[in-house]
Parts: sequence; C-alpha cells; structure tokens
Amino acid sequence: MVLNRSGMWQEEVTVPSVQTFLMPEAMTFEEAAALLVNYITAYMVLFDFGNLRPGHSVLVHMAAGGVGMAAVQLCRTVENVTVFGTASAGKHEALKENGVTHPIDYHTTDYVDEIKKISPKGVDIVMDPLGGSDTAKGYNLLKPMGKVVTYGMANLLTGPKRNLMALARTWWNQFSVTALQLLQANRAVCGFHLGYLDGEVELVTGVVTRLLALYNQGHIKPHVDSVWPFEKVADAMKQMQEKKNVGKVLLVPGPEKEN
Repeated sequence: MVLNRSGMWQEEVTVPSVQTFLMPEAMTFEEAAALLVNYITAYMVLFDFGNLRPGHSVLVHMAAGGVGMAAVQLCRTVENVTVFGTASAGKHEALKENGVTHPIDYHTTDYVDEIKKISPKGVDIVMDPLGGSDTAKGYNLLKPMGKVVTYGMANLLTGPKRNLMALARTWWNQFSVTALQLLQANRAVCGFHLGYLDGEVELVTGVVTRLLALYNQGHIKPHVDSVWPFEKVADAMKQMQEKKNVGKVLLVPGPEKEN
C-alpha cells in the first residue's frame, strides 16, 4: 500500500519506501487502495485530536463517503459511542448497517435541530469536512470539552461547474474564534490535513500499524463503492460529485470491472 500526496493516477509511480506498507494476506487490492487515506484521516481526527472515549457522541458529516464510512467503523471499536451521520435518505440503510446510530437527511431537515432533539447538550466530537457556515454550526453543537475537527472544504464544490458565488459565500462564512472565546467555552477547534504530515513518518506509521491490527481482527473493512478504469475518470468523479457513492470510489489501470 502506498501513501502519497499526489501523482497516483498513473500505472507506475516512484515513492519513498517509508511511504509504503505491507498488505495483510487476506486484504484485496481494492481494499488496500481504499484503506490508507480514508482510515488514517478518520483515525487521527477521532483519536489523536478527538480523544474518542466510551460514552462519547460524534457527528460524522458525509457519513456515506470514504472517510465517513471509515469513521463510523472506528467509532464501533469504542464502547457505547453514539454516532449521528448526515447523508441523503437513500443511504440511511447502508449507514445503519455500518453502525450509524442516528442517520440524518440533511436535504429535508436541519441536522442541528435533529441532534438537539436527541441530545440536548450536543455532541463531543464534530468531524467537519464541509467548512464555511457548517464549521460554526458544529462548534455551537459541542458539549463542554468538545472538539470540532475540520479536515475539508466540501462546501466549495456545489456542482459540475465552478461556482464563484458559492466560493465567495463559503469563504465569507469561514468560522473564526478567538483564544479567549475558546477558553470561556471549554471547547477546541482543530485542523487536519494528511498531506502536510508526509514528513511525520513515525507518527503516520504508528497509525497504520494500529489500523492493520484492527483490520486483521475484523473490526474494520474498507467499503468500496465502485471501481473505474482510467479511461472513465470523469465518470468516477461524477459519481462523487453527484453524491451517489457509498464508500470509496477507486481508479484502476486496465480493463473495466463490473460494479
């Protein structure tokens, strides 16, 4: 398995040996391709920043995506964790099977209201890949000692074409908080980007070691939505852009496989 910030959409790549990891015997190539980025991100957000413990509650946005599915599986490795997961209604059954306690359809309901009905005090951890105004919503949902971890800006992407108004709106709505406000609220705001940890070999290798142990014990299993040949890269991107995927979308060299 290879971890590289970019340049992987080709048949042959050259990477530092420290960014390669042995696949377990039972793991398929598709699972191996789906594991590293998604599960390292989910693990470090939940455990390194989030300090996930028994009895905690977690809001997972885009819970049917690659990182979302990984996060939900990892939450199951800790006792009595309540998971709120946002996704369109058609994906709720898959979310429940994966371990989401309360699926929420963000198209038809306000997820803040839905969470407050079930947990009036809010949640302990918010996984925020959305950015913009949703970061502020997540922050305001936190219990005392809670953490919002932002690791993406999905709100910048609103459709197949670039929307400068949406870009400007998301930028304008960026969440900002002062150190004094954090102190008074007993909350934390964290930022995570795996691409900027490429020099932290020991840190990342330690996480991979723990993830492979969880895989070998049967606690986690990458969920592959679909596999596309390089020639259909536009269709693969469209699958994600239109939010049709449940799990990881993969590109592979060679002939097309049946999805």
